[in-house]
Amino acid sequence: MGAIYIMWLRELKRYFRSKAQIVVSLGQPTLYLLALGFGFGPVFAKAGAGNYIQFIAPGVIGMTVLFSSIFSGMAMLWDRQFGFLKETLVAPVPRIQIIFGRTLGGATVASLQGLLMLIVCLIAGFRPMHQHGAGHNWLAIPAAGVFIGMIAIVFAALGASFGSTIKDMQGFQMLMNFMVLPLFFLSGALFPLKGLGRVLTWITHVDPLAYGIDGLRGVLIGNWQFNFNWQFNFMLDFGLLAVLAAVFLGTSAWLFSRIEV
Repeated sequence: MGAIYIMWLRELKRYFRSKAQIVVSLGQPTLYLLALGFGFGPVFAKAGAGNYIQFIAPGVIGMTVLFSSIFSGMAMLWDRQFGFLKETLVAPVPRIQIIFGRTLGGATVASLQGLLMLIVCLIAGFRPMHQHGAGHNWLAIPAAGVFIGMIAIVFAALGASFGSTIKDMQGFQMLMNFMVLPLFFLSGALFPLKGLGRVLTWITHVDPLAYGIDGLRGVLIGNWQFNFNWQFNFMLDFGLLAVLAAVFLGTSAWLFSRIEV
């Protein structure tokens, strides 16, 4: 277990030492929050759907976690290039501990980024609400932290899986860009998933981020403000994310065990 802790601590130290990364990684989600939240707010309100900032805030929090966690797999390519990966592979510890430590470290960093984005949303005017508009619900924030952590683990493990199989930086970046934007845009982060066409509905139902966004939105604002109800439901969101976390962690461990440097 010591190897898991060491690899986890390494990811956190690298994160806290890069102040620029902490700030810059919040730039794009903040742009979406402010530009779209205030830009489309009047249109959303005229449609009778309430305050768009309230709707989009869980989406940009999920976006922050997605980007930070899945791109943590890129660190494995840097380690491969500079020789650190070879040193960890020859260390007298099981490889499964190494990959678990790296993945949990990446997930922790992504969760911290998500919590920072939540603070930005609160500054911009977002407020967690009780069901049916019965006042502010600040106790929803710890529950949202659970979904933030689960999203982070799912996509950090997915990023580690790709980092274990792809050997060049350009290929990893192209694959991640090809995957990340569709995952985000089809997750319901920016628009409700109800009333879509049949094909698009099927696609959104196989997007794992959709369940994370739905869980975040459900615990943070409930269903009163938009009359959408949860797109899925709490147990489905939580259960599916837990299953995907286990599957992707197992897959990343298997792929990492087969690495040859």
